[in-house]
Amino acid sequence: MSDDRTNETTETSRDDLPLPDFDHLPVGTLTHRIRALDASGLEKVLEYERAHGDRMPVVTVLEQRLEELRGGAEPSGGDPAGPAPHHLSPAAGATKASPQTAAAGGEPERFGIPGKGSNPRG
Repeated sequence: MSDDRTNETTETSRDDLPLPDFDHLPVGTLTHRIRALDASGLEKVLEYERAHGDRMPVVTVLEQRLEELRGGAEPSGGDPAGPAPHHLSPAAGATKASPQTAAAGGEPERFGIPGKGSNPRG
């Protein structure tokens, strides 16, 4: 028996993809980047993924977005080849505290209790 994917006559190459470096995109940024693609572009990416990596999480994300487009969703603005939003970059906020996560009163947290710095209980 043969695999149906190997018999396709119009296999997409990496150079034909609307997403540069598609093979190296984390799933989190992939979700953002495919939102700018139309159904045709998304089908190319899905065809390529199925023929090469066939990674289930990636295929699932692509199929879900394609279903949204077929259901009437529109591609969003932006460049699918552009940088991912800051909040999606791998190191975003890795070492910085935000006002929402900082300890109360500027004191360091101790044992996970905000505002309980090194001051002994008294």
